[in-house]
Amino acid sequence: MTVRLIRKEVDTESGKILYDLPFTREILEKYWKVYTGEWYLDDEWLTGKNPGNFPGMIVSRLDYPGNVIVEFEARTVLPCTHDINFMWNGSWDEEKNQRGYAYVAGIQGWWNGKVGIEKSPEYKLTACTPLFNFEPGRIYRILGGSINGHCFICADDRLLLEVTDPDPIDNQKYAKVGFEAYCSHIQIRNVKIREARWREIDEIYIPEF
Repeated sequence: MTVRLIRKEVDTESGKILYDLPFTREILEKYWKVYTGEWYLDDEWLTGKNPGNFPGMIVSRLDYPGNVIVEFEARTVLPCTHDINFMWNGSWDEEKNQRGYAYVAGIQGWWNGKVGIEKSPEYKLTACTPLFNFEPGRIYRILGGSINGHCFICADDRLLLEVTDPDPIDNQKYAKVGFEAYCSHIQIRNVKIREARWREIDEIYIPEF
């Protein structure tokens, strides 16, 4: 899949794979750490359940530094209808027991059924749109990441949103990936983390008149 961003073209399939493992009990214990909410395996699905109005987080034990793309399949568990969220270039603040620096993206969130991207922990950078026609319980192929702070999120091979951060996160220092259930009940499988491959594009209009 090729994602066409403003002045960038991202190849989401050719980058070096950094993580591609099916969820098993051993993989979950070795590569992931639960911080908040309830996370458990249901066959092939990593299931997150959190009734609280805060991020229920599971975070990678390993770092995935640089420009990365996170790809996975996900769905809400009915009757839950919202908030399939994930992070990259992330961190966990052990003292405050909450997410630190991170880019956070998701679908059917932000209290009003929006696709969004935000920057933790201050959340002064936030971009959202209500224009994605989400179906609760349906399996979506979700993909997101960033190129030096140029963040994007896709679902089912469709670019949904992009935003540029004027003060990008240091992606060498902050390099965790994670998933979030925010007052939601969600399932995730087939997680892949890749290095982002991209090229600059000269944008120009051709006169149509």
